[in-house]
Amino acid sequence: MRFRFGVTGSPTSGEEWVKTVRQSADLGYSTVLMPDGLQLPSPFPSLAMAAAVADIRVGTFVAAATLRTPRQAAWEAHTLTLLTEGRFEFGIGTGRPIAEKQTADVGLQWGTARERRERIVETLDLLRELDGETRTPIMLAAGGPKALALAAERADIVSLAKDATTPRSEVAAVARKLRSLAGSRADEIELAMNLLAAGTRPLPPWTKRAAGVDPDELEAMDSLMLLRGTPQQMADELLRRRDEIGASYISVNAGYLEDFAPVIELLDGK
Repeated sequence: MRFRFGVTGSPTSGEEWVKTVRQSADLGYSTVLMPDGLQLPSPFPSLAMAAAVADIRVGTFVAAATLRTPRQAAWEAHTLTLLTEGRFEFGIGTGRPIAEKQTADVGLQWGTARERRERIVETLDLLRELDGETRTPIMLAAGGPKALALAAERADIVSLAKDATTPRSEVAAVARKLRSLAGSRADEIELAMNLLAAGTRPLPPWTKRAAGVDPDELEAMDSLMLLRGTPQQMADELLRRRDEIGASYISVNAGYLEDFAPVIELLDGK
């Protein structure tokens, strides 16, 4: 698949959010993506605002299925598809570990891994009913065998749910497994990869909180969540990752959107 690029961020103020979204559109990014969690602003109204201030796609990356009932999540997703005239991508997953406490805070049950997957299926079925003749693209975060099987069956986009320390060879093996499970759908599924940092600037302190390891260790292990070097070196590395893993939908942390922008120019149309 041809490359496309997104920016992953979350608003700290309306003014800052509008600036980020408009700058992303101006620099050639195709999508503004937003994570989910009670420690952040709610993604659905934030993304509605983003779609209103720039001609850009928007998406959840990814919504935690446990923080809303299936009916509520499907309703929110369909509403964004309707209001953005099809520019919304619904990313959903079973929830990061932090979501367990947050799920209790909103009065819902965390459940077993199977129950959380079933909640995703119910949400997607309800969304299909609400969409009718329209169709919301689905992104699923998947890493384990059962989540991969679900993604192979239902997802348009798959974010491989592996942490920053996972070796390149293991990520490539998971991607091959996904394609095997998808069968005739394999070529239709877009593989997504999110970058914590890009370019040559020193890694900031928050990198350790996000990845769970020191920045120096991330650098030393050639983590796939980093993309380092000059624009040409970064472009060459992304071509390599597409060849080895199949990842063509690349998103970058909003703090690096300017650092990464020259790569978009180099890979435009490729």
